[in-house]
Amino acid sequence: MGRRLAGTGGPACRAALTLLLLCLLAACGADKPAAPAFNDTDVMFLQMGLEQIGEGDRVAEIAEGRAVDPEIRAVVTELRGQWRTERDTMRGWLQQWQRPLEADPSAGLHAGHGELHSLREEDYTGLGAMAGADFDRATVALLLGNLHNAMETIRMEATGGAYPQAVDLAKRMTEARQGQIQRLLALAAG
Repeated sequence: MGRRLAGTGGPACRAALTLLLLCLLAACGADKPAAPAFNDTDVMFLQMGLEQIGEGDRVAEIAEGRAVDPEIRAVVTELRGQWRTERDTMRGWLQQWQRPLEADPSAGLHAGHGELHSLREEDYTGLGAMAGADFDRATVALLLGNLHNAMETIRMEATGGAYPQAVDLAKRMTEARQGQIQRLLALAAG
């Protein structure tokens, strides 16, 4: 009854088993690296960004094939490429965070970001009915309005976002959009 298995009772073996047990317990209790936290500003930035990208892309899609000025076509092609990448990234984060892709339409939730106005269906149909220089002027005006709204949303993220990758995306978007806005303003000045 008092028999031991050979090699299981010595002090060195007990110390090794104790050390192994402590290591296993430490591994079980070890914290996994925490994913960077996000906040409501990050979520709103992504939701509003997706909406603004969708609106701008509708204008750009129309303009890509119909703008007379090749510089307008160049800007809209550049925007559409960037928007595709940004849209995929934004959707991915919202899905990862299990947040809706669209913002809650409750008016009170949007009080912090100013009076940003969405494009209306009439804007698209009106643009579609134009041609030539009138079409180009209207395209530039609609894109400038859209990019202005986007810049307000981007600034909101840059100053109040918590998710480092989203803040970095906002910074990259700022740099790209500033150049595109300058090009469009030069076109508007004619």
